[in-house]
Amino acid sequence: MTDNIKIIEEKLFSYLPSKDLLEKNLIDSMEYSLKAGGKRVRPNLSLEFCKLCNQPVEKALPFGCAVEMIHTYSLIHDDLPCMDDDDLRRGKPSNHKVFGEDIALLAGDALQSLAFEVLSCDDTISLTSPKACVKAVNTLSKYCGAVGMVGGQVIDLENEEKKAPIEILQTMDIKKTGGLIKAACELGCIAAEAEVEKIKAAGIYGEYIGLAFQIVDDILDVTSSSEELGKPVGSDLDNQKSTYVSLLGIDKCKALVNELTEKAINALSVFNSDTKPLSDFAVKLANRKN
Repeated sequence: MTDNIKIIEEKLFSYLPSKDLLEKNLIDSMEYSLKAGGKRVRPNLSLEFCKLCNQPVEKALPFGCAVEMIHTYSLIHDDLPCMDDDDLRRGKPSNHKVFGEDIALLAGDALQSLAFEVLSCDDTISLTSPKACVKAVNTLSKYCGAVGMVGGQVIDLENEEKKAPIEILQTMDIKKTGGLIKAACELGCIAAEAEVEKIKAAGIYGEYIGLAFQIVDDILDVTSSSEELGKPVGSDLDNQKSTYVSLLGIDKCKALVNELTEKAINALSVFNSDTKPLSDFAVKLANRKN
């Protein structure tokens, strides 16, 4: 799936507005975070699910890029002093440390609106179909909004310095982390105009690997270093937040990651194409070290 990264990034950066504008500082800020690296997990998933539905990956490129823009805006906002107050992101100074809190906030806002512009523009409609684009806008807005990613962030903020039970933790992470991963998977099938059964299966896969992804994050937060992760570690412990590790211990967390990964792979059984790349990807995410 790493073969997709080059075409994802070329397309992603092509959507940025020209810098020959009075708003150049804002666009520089948007570009800074978009180009800060990352694994491009979400757009990769969109492309692979489109391919799994026997359609060319190019059809899903705008959809995958839109998800990555939403993800990037969420990271900019997460790092702000009023949120997680982190100075590092992917080994580089957080957006607000470079551009200031005001521009960072607005860059996140602009990336969010750009995502929906990409989903609904004429080029995307001609590449897929009007019906697919409407469905994509509805799906992404649902998973990133008040009862999706943003809602999950609110649950997170309201449970800081609390010993939240695992049920709240899971609900939070299914929304906050899993929402965009689930959206990316479903959008790949939507781009291919696949059957409802396949869209649902993609969502199940995304939800399970999304939850596993967050549990691995919690494990790495206590077993890795800031240099390895490219961001501060131990902040959850410092903030006295409940994590899977604090509630279950590392061994049970690892077992849960394996269980969720197996369930994600099983969800792929409705597809009649080669599911090995997505099965391998789920295992790779479960075993990641950063």
